[in-house]
Amino acid sequence: MSKAILVTGGAGFIGSNFVHHWIARHPGEKVIVLDLLTYAADARQLDGLTDVELVIGDIQDSDLVRRLLEKNRVASIFHFAAESHVDRSISGPAAFIQTNILGTFTLLEVARDVWAGDLSGRFLHVSTDEVFGSLGETGKFSETTPYAPNSPYSASKAASDHLVRAYHHTYGLEVVTTNCSNNYGPRQHPEKLIPLAISRMRNLQPVPVYGDGQNVRDWLFVEDHCEAIERVMESGKPGETYCVGGDNEWKNLDLLNLLADLMDQELKREIGTSRGLLTFVQDRAGHDRRYAINAGKIHAELGWRPRESFESGLRKTVR
Repeated sequence: MSKAILVTGGAGFIGSNFVHHWIARHPGEKVIVLDLLTYAADARQLDGLTDVELVIGDIQDSDLVRRLLEKNRVASIFHFAAESHVDRSISGPAAFIQTNILGTFTLLEVARDVWAGDLSGRFLHVSTDEVFGSLGETGKFSETTPYAPNSPYSASKAASDHLVRAYHHTYGLEVVTTNCSNNYGPRQHPEKLIPLAISRMRNLQPVPVYGDGQNVRDWLFVEDHCEAIERVMESGKPGETYCVGGDNEWKNLDLLNLLADLMDQELKREIGTSRGLLTFVQDRAGHDRRYAINAGKIHAELGWRPRESFESGLRKTVR
């Protein structure tokens, strides 16, 4: 029987983009998507794709995960499934502990057991730069940056990163981890900054700007991230982590002004209309000031670099 890949969270934003990316480059290879189809996922993201089987289920269901790995002889697990919205983690952290920590633990345990037989495999854990905390005006995160998470979300992802590392060093499980900067692009849930702003601007509704709007993020087009993940799975060193960033820092307020002008252009409205919708609101608790990624390791070792410019990627997202 031919081998298949398992993509957890494959009906979500990054996961569904990755499934499209993978199918385009690996025609005929079976993809199993395991997704609980919570509020941020949508099965329609996978419409029209052949060789994709959507299994609705929980990554904490060890019996289900085992059946999928054994039945399909899964040799590669791409682990995207996660609760990911910082605001939601502040108001309700329990789901983040369950999914991000216990869910990752379940996947690792089952993979370790199944792959101890005649089938070996590799586990790619998709994480975030938020595990590193907040930067000052200078400097960038790298693979050697100490962990310092400041929200329940980032703390849960940090814990899952540590579990993945431990399963490699303790049990010899072949794992790789990516810590990426903020993603944007098609199929993103509208609770996130860019799709939220697009939706509000389109409907002439106020667009919230946290605090003074000077928080900085490093933005990465989702297709570039998908290419990086494929490269790490295929060529990354077992047990290693790779920081994936767009080398594309923007203050939130500057980003929203650029986006506002793109929206007015696309909607053929008077320039300045969407900028007038920006509304400053109280800053959220534990709001990290600045993130930035030094992606030198993945550049040098795996030859990956982002292809999309920010303005072209934003325009594709708007359209």
